[in-house]
Amino acid sequence: MASWIPIAETSDFSLQNLPYGIFSTDNSDPRIGVAIGEYVIDLKILAEEGVLGNLGSGGDTLKQSTLNAYAALGKDVHSRVRQTLQRLLEKDTQSGDALRDNQPLRDKAFVPLSNVRMHLPMVIGDYTDFFVGLHHAVTCAGLVKPGATIEQLCPCFYNLPIAYNGRASSVVVSETPLHRPNGQFPVDGKLVSGPCRKLDFEVEFACFIGRGNELGTSIEVDSAEDHIFGFVLMNDWSARDIQMYEATLMGPFNGKSFCTTVSPWIVTPEALESFRVAPKKTPRELPEYLVQKKEKSAYNIPIRATLGANGQRYRVADCNTNNVIFSFAQMLAHHTRGGCPLRTGDLIATGTLSGPERENAGCLLEQTRGGTEPYEMIAENSATGNVRRAYLEDNDVITFTARASGRGGNVGFGSCAGKILPAP
Repeated sequence: MASWIPIAETSDFSLQNLPYGIFSTDNSDPRIGVAIGEYVIDLKILAEEGVLGNLGSGGDTLKQSTLNAYAALGKDVHSRVRQTLQRLLEKDTQSGDALRDNQPLRDKAFVPLSNVRMHLPMVIGDYTDFFVGLHHAVTCAGLVKPGATIEQLCPCFYNLPIAYNGRASSVVVSETPLHRPNGQFPVDGKLVSGPCRKLDFEVEFACFIGRGNELGTSIEVDSAEDHIFGFVLMNDWSARDIQMYEATLMGPFNGKSFCTTVSPWIVTPEALESFRVAPKKTPRELPEYLVQKKEKSAYNIPIRATLGANGQRYRVADCNTNNVIFSFAQMLAHHTRGGCPLRTGDLIATGTLSGPERENAGCLLEQTRGGTEPYEMIAENSATGNVRRAYLEDNDVITFTARASGRGGNVGFGSCAGKILPAP
């Protein structure tokens, strides 16, 4: 899908992608934009100029400072806007006078990515983190209780997508620094209170809800994808020592609530359609409400985690979004099974997306065998020595990137990055 906009072969933002985000510049308030090549297209300006066609009252949603109202319009409107943008931006467009040949409008509407600041793309009311990664679950079972299987620790794992309700107030956009959390945990048999000593990352994939459901109703599995606005990368930062001490009876609390980072660009389901795969198969017999007709209901998207330290970058892990046993549709169907209402802007995550090998583990808990075997991370610059980590150190920067490449061009998410500051 060639465009008259210059797009580098290494760009995340091809004409196939067109992800949504919220950006600002020194001269503008936060507004909705779409990324292509090295530019952000200001959709507020295009809507005001009538370039996107007749969207009725829906056009006003593109003039807002968050994506919530636009996301709630539903996939038919989103698809129409996407098709209009592709038609305006394609190389041999027949609508050149509307944008390509309108230099004053281009000067206003196209902003270099290097000049923008990205914001959290949606107002998040609730955040739910699932635990549907096959290899992560199996490995962690052996770490929590040597010799135990995941069936022994969690008999329901294969039969339903399990989850916990996270803290929406601490979800931040990429490049937002985070402080090492303080908490309570045992050290050598003595209980201490202070800065976390086992800070970790978790490679995850997440969706934002576009349309919700009413209290007391449920979402059918085969229509659940209609409720998804789009997808982001997510780092579920974890304080393992705090988490392990507090979670024995009631599940995660302070060990997970201090920060969660998401990538700034929301990639639509349409952009990912050609990267569909089936979830991992497991021996089970699902109840009818979780049986999905669509076999290819997960995605094949590689995610790389890197460590920035001492002015160098090191490869930490190579994961993939296909390492799940339940699809997002099944997660939403189960989430609402008892009548729980989802709302526009809710964030729904997969849990850690580890693969079968150590270099595919999506967190240090797995890579270091619970911190007992520090993991060697390979320098991207071969002239630089490698580093070893048991857990993360202050001033470390963890960055996730993901890019799926297809016939239509690259589909990426931008980076999901955060720097660790000392505990307050």
